[in-house]
Amino acid sequence: MNSGDKAEVKELNIGSKIKSLREKKRLSIENIAKKTGISSLLLSQIEGEVVTPPIATLLKVSSALDTSIGYFFSEAPSDKKSVIVKKGEGKRLQRRSHEEQGKIGYIYESLAYPKAEKSMEPFLVEFERKEKKDLIFFNHKGEEFLYILEGLLEFNSDEQTCELSPGDSLYFDSDLPHAFRALGKKNARALVIIYQG
Repeated sequence: MNSGDKAEVKELNIGSKIKSLREKKRLSIENIAKKTGISSLLLSQIEGEVVTPPIATLLKVSSALDTSIGYFFSEAPSDKKSVIVKKGEGKRLQRRSHEEQGKIGYIYESLAYPKAEKSMEPFLVEFERKEKKDLIFFNHKGEEFLYILEGLLEFNSDEQTCELSPGDSLYFDSDLPHAFRALGKKNARALVIIYQG
């Protein structure tokens, strides 16, 4: 990760936002761990800005804290009815340099971060190449839509495994355990829209 990415992750303060909201609601890390099924250790690392959480983890935490995932990307609450994010101005998150390579398997960029309260959360996601044995399956409340922009992407679930090419789309209930990996020689990129429900 370059110094610009590190600064951007730090600037979002996702961990401190989780901790602040959790404390405001008078919930312990153990309370959140029970509600989400995420270990207390991992939650502590996220709050301490040691680990960058994947989208599925953020969705579970936001649900446990009774807020939208957009809360973690917004800079300040806004009642704007519309927001514009210019090319290159999205809030980009990826694992930190010391985190295990391929652990999460994707890099994501929030495309509508200025609007905190919204029903859908759009991301530009870059999926990394990895071995099938290294797939990590995620699930969370809601629905997801993907539109493949570049590369080949493999979607894996209990129901099916399929290969998606540029121009293909996928819509699924995200409580279905799922995992993705890029195929071929380069990473895959997709527009991903998540509805928390």
